[in-house]
Amino acid sequence: MRVRVLLFAAALAGAPSLASAEVAVRAEPGPYVSSWSFRSAAERDSIFRELARYLERTGARMLPKGRSASIELVEIDPAGRFEPWRPGFDDVRVLRDVTPPRVKLRYAVTERGRTLARGEETVTDIDYLSNISARSSGDRLVKLKPERR
Repeated sequence: MRVRVLLFAAALAGAPSLASAEVAVRAEPGPYVSSWSFRSAAERDSIFRELARYLERTGARMLPKGRSASIELVEIDPAGRFEPWRPGFDDVRVLRDVTPPRVKLRYAVTERGRTLARGEETVTDIDYLSNISARSSGDRLVKLKPERR
């Protein structure tokens, strides 16, 4: 199963349209975001911004004309964990099957001022280590991009 953060939007949106829609993403990590998942606040903020840009672009392509979506990134927990007790590897994220990536978000999809759907979801990919091309990629969001067939 491949993670697509906008899976909920695609299901709600119906057939994709060539016309763009409005997607607003709020990506300001609050005090509730665990800092131990990131090496620094700058890294955390960078990942939030990068994911927000991805959601805006992808959502605008997926939503039919006339619909809009607002998404709030609540929490991002990248895959793996730092293991500072390992000499020389205290800043290396160790990937294990029990530490999959997770994104918690709130969303609302509207059309002409009427709310079609709203909710809060936690999206994860428990099979993230099985994708060899994703493991060898340097792209932090590679798992969110559709596979080429």
